[in-house]
Parts: sequence; C-alpha cells; structure tokens
Amino acid sequence: MSIADQEDEDLQMALRLSMQQHESPEPKRSKSKEESGAEDLADESPEAKTRRRQRELMVAAAEKRMVASSSVEVVEDVDIEGPDDEAKGKGVSLDEGEAKNGDSGMELPLDEANQLFSMIFGGGVSKDVLTQWCNQGIRFSSDPETSMGLVQLEGGPCGVLAAIQGFVLKYLLFSPEETSNVVPNNFSNLAIRRESKNVPVSADIFSSLSDERKSRALVRSMSAILFLCGSNKAALIASLNGLPDETAGAAQGSEDEVIAKLLGGLSVESGSHLQKVLRIDTCTSRSRAIQVLETLLPVFRSRFGALLFLISALLSRGLHTVQEDRDDPSQPLVTAPFGHASQEIVNLLLSGNAVANVFDGKIDLGDGMSVKGISTTVQVGFLTLLESLNYCKVGQYLKCPNWPIWVVGSESHYTVLFALDTKVQEENELENRESQIRKAFDAHDQSGGGGFITVEAFRQIIKELRINLAHEKVEQLCSTDFIVWNELWQSLLDLDQSLGGLKDPTGQMEKEGFHLYHFNGIAKLSVSGSQVSPGNEIPIQRPRLTKVRVTVPPRWTSEEMTVSLPVASTSGTNESNATLVSCPQPAQHAPLVDCIRTRWPSAVCNWDGDAPSIV
Repeated sequence: MSIADQEDEDLQMALRLSMQQHESPEPKRSKSKEESGAEDLADESPEAKTRRRQRELMVAAAEKRMVASSSVEVVEDVDIEGPDDEAKGKGVSLDEGEAKNGDSGMELPLDEANQLFSMIFGGGVSKDVLTQWCNQGIRFSSDPETSMGLVQLEGGPCGVLAAIQGFVLKYLLFSPEETSNVVPNNFSNLAIRRESKNVPVSADIFSSLSDERKSRALVRSMSAILFLCGSNKAALIASLNGLPDETAGAAQGSEDEVIAKLLGGLSVESGSHLQKVLRIDTCTSRSRAIQVLETLLPVFRSRFGALLFLISALLSRGLHTVQEDRDDPSQPLVTAPFGHASQEIVNLLLSGNAVANVFDGKIDLGDGMSVKGISTTVQVGFLTLLESLNYCKVGQYLKCPNWPIWVVGSESHYTVLFALDTKVQEENELENRESQIRKAFDAHDQSGGGGFITVEAFRQIIKELRINLAHEKVEQLCSTDFIVWNELWQSLLDLDQSLGGLKDPTGQMEKEGFHLYHFNGIAKLSVSGSQVSPGNEIPIQRPRLTKVRVTVPPRWTSEEMTVSLPVASTSGTNESNATLVSCPQPAQHAPLVDCIRTRWPSAVCNWDGDAPSIV
C-alpha cells in the first residue's frame, strides 16, 4: 500500500471516529513516555481512548504527508524563502533550520533577527519599553467575574492581548467545539452571520468556564491569527531555546514555576540576543500548529509570551511583506516613547495585513502614491475613540465584523467590546439602505474619511443608486466644488423611501435595545521595593467586565430627541428580545460611549456602578 493510500485510510478512520463522538477532542499537552505509560492508558475511559486514537491518526497522517513532500515542495507551499540577496527578510529557511535543529525547531538567521528587532523596537529603544514587552504573558484572569479575560500587567502589549482576546471570545461564545482541528471556521459573509443558529448565552457562562476550555479557545485563537497572518498557508511559531521537555505534562502551576525560574535572568536587548534565544517552528497544517501551541502554552504564559506571539505573527506574515504593507516602514512597530502597540500591529492580528490605516480599501494620492487600509472582511472588528474626535474614519470592514466583537482603541490603550447575540448588527430596511449609500459615498471619498466627494462622484452615486432628488436640490448640493456627507444625508432624510431616500413612510420605526459587554484587562500593580515577587504585588486595578445597556434610536431621530430616550431593559432570560422600559433612565456618558456611537450613531448608554474605562 502506498503512503498516500495509507494516509487516506487513516484519515477516513479518523473521520469515522469523529462522527461517533458527541464532543470534540480536548487538546492535551504532550507528555513524556514515562508519563504516558501503560498504567495511564489502562485507566482511560472509552471516550478518551477514542479521542486519543483519532488524534494519533490525524497526526500520523499529517507527518506522512510532510515526509512524502520534498523540501522544495514544502518551501514552495509555505511561501517562505531564505534570506538570500533577492528575498532577504521574507521568511526563514526551512532547510537550514531543519538541518540544525531537527524536530525541535530552527534558529533565526542573525541578519533576520537584527531586522526583526529593529522592525519592532527601532534604534535606541529605552529599557522601560523593553521591560514592558519582556514582562507580559498571555494568561487568563484569576477573578471568577473576568475569568474569560487575558490580564495585562504592563503597559504596551495591550494591542496584542486585545486582538487575541477578541478571537478567544469568538471561540467561547460563537464557535462550537470542533470534532477536528484541521478545518477552520470560515464565516466570511453577512448572510452566514445573520443566519447563525447560535443561542445567546448568559453572562454567567464566564464564571463556569473550565481552564481546559479556556486553553482550547486560546490555542485555537492563536492558531487562527497566525494562519491569517500567513495567508492561510503556514504559521511560524516563535518559542525559546533551552527549555526542558520535562516541563510538559506537569501541573500548570509547576510548569509556570519551572519556566519562570529558567527565564529569571534572561533579557532581550538586541537582535543578536533574539537570535540566541529564539526557536522557530513552521507549521503547514492547523492540526500541527494547534499541537505545537498546546505544548508551548506554558512558554506563552511566561513573561515573554506577548512578545513571542507578536514575533510569530510577523514571521508568519514575512518580514519583507510586513514592510510592504506599511505606509512608513522606517518607523518601529512599537511606538516611542511609551511602547504602545501601533495600529499596524493591531491590524496585522485582526486582518492579516500590517497596514497603518483603518478605512476600507486604499486611497490614491496621485503621482503613483497611495495609502492602504483594510481590504477584506474580518472576524473581529475595531472601533476607536479617535474617530469620535475626527482624527480618522473606521471603514465598514472593521466596523461590521463577522462577529459582534471589537477591539476598542483609545489614545493609549486597547480594550474589547462584545455582544452575546449576533442580532445586534442586524439592520432594518432603511438602515440597510443608508449603509448602501454610505458605502458608495466612502468609495469615492479620497480625503481619508473627511466626509466629502466631488460633484462628479455625487452625480454618479445618485444615478447608480437611483436616488431621485429634485433638480433644485441637486443643483443646491452641487453649488460648491464638493459634496459633504452630512448635507447629503440630511437631504436623504427628507426624501421618501420610494424615491430612494431614507424618510420613513410609516413613521413607526422602533428604537432598538440590546446589551454590550466591555472588558478591560489592565491590572496595574503597585510594587514595594525594586524586586518584583508574588509577595509584594498589590493590585490597584483589577480586570473589569462591564455590562452596558444600549438604546439605539432610528438614525434619522433628531439629536434633541435622543436625550430623553429610555434605555433598554433586558431583565428577561433572552437578551435578543430587548424591550424598552416605560420610565426613562438618565443617559450616562464615558469615552466608551463615544466609541459605541461611531458604530451606532446617537446610541444612549447606561450601566451600573463605575463608568467603564478604556484607559
């Protein structure tokens, strides 16, 4: 029997086994032979044996497929090239790495390590910034109320943590446990999103999450992001050299303690330091990536976790490609002087492209110059306080993601906003019409979100979208050299729906009410003395999850009327059936509300307790 035939037979057997199960296989950390002896196997339940057998078959099939492929074919499939003169910085040489380190991963060439360090931190990076990025692990909160959230102890890496957090919430809330780790979730259009059969869950689901389920969601999230960066061809996973294999399989606490002790005196202050400590695993299948990430979870929980994941994303994208994505590749990705994650880092993790802008598509500046934005739909979106201050315009790709989860940016921090029900993004007929017109308007807006287009573009839009404005109104709008969105929008509000406008012919469009949840993972520490140890860390701010009640009037409701709007009450068990209370409650305001209003204009928000913080 040929290798291919045997592989097919193994895959078919694994598929039959998976169809016999009602639950998905639970990822487990790899163990040594001594820890996985005959005594442990004898104690396995039938379900556990079935899951183990399926995983073994899938891994064996994947290994056979890799062995059967030549090294040239692997490099071609992964689209990773060595740092030769013609393609320096595009990726890591697989042949060289495998020859040096075999199955344990490969080293990063010195010139590529220098390029990587310079790309992230630039020249003359301060020790404070390096300390921030070398002391942030990827680990969940120990508080029951925020147990689904990743904790941030240091300033700077919040952009990395928030992006991972968004994907973790996607897998916890909306993606069922997979019977196989090979096939990714691929919801790429609005129809699939709206027809989802997911039943909304109550907020207390977070307090009952098991560590194993959270770890599965984290591993799947990290794998999904890295393959997104790798154009769904490969994921490069960065780890550290010199960590003993016997930590795998130990209890989580002892694993973390062993690794923390080993990393106690380790510092990374240059590209040569990176080259000495990094180990790179290249995974061309998601099953292999998940297997590697499961094994390396203790390393990603360590103080180098956030930095290692950023390096993994950059290498998966390819350093040369990352620089091509950027508008100004001369600037470091970690911004000075405070070490914040740049918009390029966040966009890379959310969209797979390290572009600097948040608008849709690209804007032609003339003379062959252009600036690039987001080019495709995303799983997790992005909102920013800067849009409410008119510094930028977030496009529809980031504003309306496949799932109701958004990274929220302020001037100095990233947090996460999400809903438990996909219906919060549904639009009625007139709102859908406005979105259609706005999308056409933005496609002609060459100001980078300034909100105006040329007269020629305006005439083209009203013709294509069959907007039958009166001749006098058209001439009035065209009296200047450009058309401003607010003026066009007001004209559409006065134009009947039958003529292509937004005027409600019935006057019965109802207000919409729903809940959003805001998570801020920052847990600032006040440390006594110069040495940091578990005994003298005193949290002065814990991670916080805030439930926000939102009432959204029709978009054409006047500003004055929104002040006295009642807020939504969803005291029942089903959050998707929000009703409005009869007695108005006062609208509350915080910077988060300004962010929410960039997605839902004129939204009225209300919450219990302290205002949610986005800093």
